[in-house]
Amino acid sequence: MKLSTPLGHGLLHLLPAALLVAAAPALAAEGHDLTFAGDGTFNTPHGGQTVEVAVYDVTAGEVVATESTTVEQTEDPAFSVSFEGVLEEGRLYDVHYWIDSNFGEGSEGRCDPVSVDHQWRVALTDVSEALDLEVGHDPSAQAPVCTSFE
Repeated sequence: MKLSTPLGHGLLHLLPAALLVAAAPALAAEGHDLTFAGDGTFNTPHGGQTVEVAVYDVTAGEVVATESTTVEQTEDPAFSVSFEGVLEEGRLYDVHYWIDSNFGEGSEGRCDPVSVDHQWRVALTDVSEALDLEVGHDPSAQAPVCTSFE
């Protein structure tokens, strides 16, 4: 169909631009990176063991990212994992992590009670930029986090 009126011609001229605007995706807010590491105090008690790390969105009540690595026996940091763009400003997060230590008893590859597999929780507040967080080995500060890894 051909429109010959100036109004019709103007509408046809605007139509491609309107379609481009309608088709353009909305830009999502970019999140901040998190690098989480355990210092050399993890080497002796946990060298060679697997550490599982989860970023837990406290507000939503859900895990938003997980990573796994091995605790080094002599390096500092003993372990390090990175999460690209996982942290959003204005939200509260915890980092949950456990080491498959199986002290006494336990199941390989499964998060067992705190007395068997060491577990911790670290709160992240006021997220406004990328974070580099390094923690030390402190058995007295353990907290059960196995439900984040089920």
